[in-house]
Amino acid sequence: MATAIFYASSTGNTEEIASKIIDKLGLEDSYNITDNQEDVKKIADYDKVVIATSTWGDGDLQDDWDEAWDEFQKIDFSNKTVALVALGDQEGYDDTFVNSLGTMYEQVSKQGANVIGFTSTNGYEFEESTAVQDDKFVGLVIDEDNQDDLTDERIDNWSEQIKADIL
Repeated sequence: MATAIFYASSTGNTEEIASKIIDKLGLEDSYNITDNQEDVKKIADYDKVVIATSTWGDGDLQDDWDEAWDEFQKIDFSNKTVALVALGDQEGYDDTFVNSLGTMYEQVSKQGANVIGFTSTNGYEFEESTAVQDDKFVGLVIDEDNQDDLTDERIDNWSEQIKADIL
């Protein structure tokens, strides 16, 4: 079965990152749950998924993910390969940097997912993050506010890293 990307975007940044990942990986199926939160249920139809979110406030999930969270928690992720992506602001929220990624990781792991695409924390400056496990981020981390010049390189490297397992 094909791989799909699921994302939500309040300002358009996550949608732009999702679009770059779609192009880089050649994904055909994508769902913007900002347009339809019920689309989160379609995750169950795929064996391989990319999930992208931004981080709001003090480490919170983006609003549409938050509103779809009850349905998201019902999905059986066992036998699914999952790659996670999060956007955050390491300067403005250095003590909760990309905590939404940590929230997603905790939930899909608890539900049995095989999570791939861990990335280095090198090159980021932050105090704390629930998205760090064993000194690595549990997915791709993008900071469009402070390091947008590194975004394309980070997407390219991460896409190459996960390609064999996600496609």
